[in-house]
Amino acid sequence: MSLYEELSWRGFIKQMTHDELRTVLDTEPLTLYCGFDPTAESLHIGSLLPILGLAHFQRHGHKPLALVGGGTGLIGDPSGKTQERSMLTREDVERNVAGIRGQLERFLDFSGDHAAVLLNNADWLCEIRLLDFLRDIGKHFSINMMLNRDSVRMRLEDRDHGISYTEFSYILLQSYDFLYLNEKYECRLQVGGADQWGNIVSGMDLARRLRGAATYGLTFPLVTKSDGSKFGKSEGGNIWLDAGRTSPYKFYQFWLNQSDADVGRYLRYFTFLSRDEVETLEAQHAEAPHKRDAQRTLAAEVTRLVHGDTALANALAASQAMFGGDLSVLDARTLHEIFDEMPGAEFAADVLHADKLLLDALVEAGVFASKGEARRLTRNGGLYVNNQRVDSEDQKLSDSMLLSGNMMVIRTGKKNYHLLRFI
Repeated sequence: MSLYEELSWRGFIKQMTHDELRTVLDTEPLTLYCGFDPTAESLHIGSLLPILGLAHFQRHGHKPLALVGGGTGLIGDPSGKTQERSMLTREDVERNVAGIRGQLERFLDFSGDHAAVLLNNADWLCEIRLLDFLRDIGKHFSINMMLNRDSVRMRLEDRDHGISYTEFSYILLQSYDFLYLNEKYECRLQVGGADQWGNIVSGMDLARRLRGAATYGLTFPLVTKSDGSKFGKSEGGNIWLDAGRTSPYKFYQFWLNQSDADVGRYLRYFTFLSRDEVETLEAQHAEAPHKRDAQRTLAAEVTRLVHGDTALANALAASQAMFGGDLSVLDARTLHEIFDEMPGAEFAADVLHADKLLLDALVEAGVFASKGEARRLTRNGGLYVNNQRVDSEDQKLSDSMLLSGNMMVIRTGKKNYHLLRFI
């Protein structure tokens, strides 16, 4: 399958500046770039589509430049924003750039054929002299044209917030990026989200005026949910690519919980599964949606891609834990995330060596209202510690029953959980 065909069936193409780009993509090796905004130390899943877009280009023989906006991040892109961004310090931006750099290296090959290059536009933007920039670059931008941009006009119509000169100048800086990359790397294509169309076209125009360069632009769709709600957020906020911000377990659960209406589109966007594989999954899902095979595959593929096989195995084990799986394979953080909102109690750690009966401890913890109730459930096979059934009413507490050194998961019946901590 050609690159254009690949991008098309996956739904990656929102706009292209030239029809001829269809042919160019499949006949000429291109150097292309995509920018990433360093507003945090981690990218979130809203950035996955352009990241995977670069990966598709590289897999088809093109050279991707991943540009982290260490310079433009000091200004802030007004595109899609209803009010001024909080200004970041240079130290904030440098820290964020370092975090993002490590994430991009998971998806792109920086050493093989068509090796990707990781760049920071602070390396050139922070060296520009203001008067030189205004004379050489600013004179090519029409204020009338800039005022007609959606991102600017929307802010101008908002009397409460408006737009500062700082953010108004962002388009000049991004356009200069394209000019610089065209000069230094022969970059001929800029890609980005659909909200970057105006910035991309302006960069192309600047490269044409100053270098006579023939360049191209292509935008990816902004990912949405079929019900109109915002993609990439959960009740806890953004879904991050950094495991320290969003654990692999919660990451897996986010994808597992995607709706039937969205799962086919997300399989195209966020996995490298072939067309036949995706369409087979869609057909299976149409016949038996209750099995959620498409969602399980989506969750597994994206979690593996972002966090690796070990993290995926841990996330799967955590998901299975709610259905009687082995809890001993889970780390302390994952255990907390699964069971922290369950009812629970704390005991002093020395109670584990005090010859105390488990059932007595569970009555004290409020798991059972009385010792008689605890005994009846145990006799009927309905009491579990760490998903292992308790067969004896005389079972005593011991540190051999602990998970991650200080936790014990109690289950009564099929799905009533309590978390005990020993501190």
